[in-house]
Amino acid sequence: MKPDVFRLDIVSAEKKIFSGEIAMVFVTGEEGELGIAPGHSQLLTRLKPGYVRLVSTNQEENVFYISGGLLEVQPYIVSVLADSAMRADDLDEEKALRAQEEAQKILSGKATRIDVARAMAELAEAAAQIQVARRFKRFKKQ
Repeated sequence: MKPDVFRLDIVSAEKKIFSGEIAMVFVTGEEGELGIAPGHSQLLTRLKPGYVRLVSTNQEENVFYISGGLLEVQPYIVSVLADSAMRADDLDEEKALRAQEEAQKILSGKATRIDVARAMAELAEAAAQIQVARRFKRFKKQ
């Protein structure tokens, strides 16, 4: 493998989303944003709902949404093991906004602990989808 590239695999519970050689990847980790380049030290960390942005060897960028998961960095292979994942251009911002509003309604009313926990998780996921959808629009315009 060339020293300036590594293989990235993005896999969800349903299917493999992406596999190929890339020059750089950016992810939303629990402690903040991470940039992984060739030669990065080995790492295993949790990922928050958010984006995975990859830069290919010809400097093209692709963006994916993940609902959370794990990132594993090995010497020549980086794996994103996502709960669910999709290409950012497949996100439905309007649907995510409706889900966010519904979760906020549940949180503002009388609800059980289980309802509140579920609503908070749905709210976080909807907010992440909206953020990725809006951020991806800016990339497409550039």
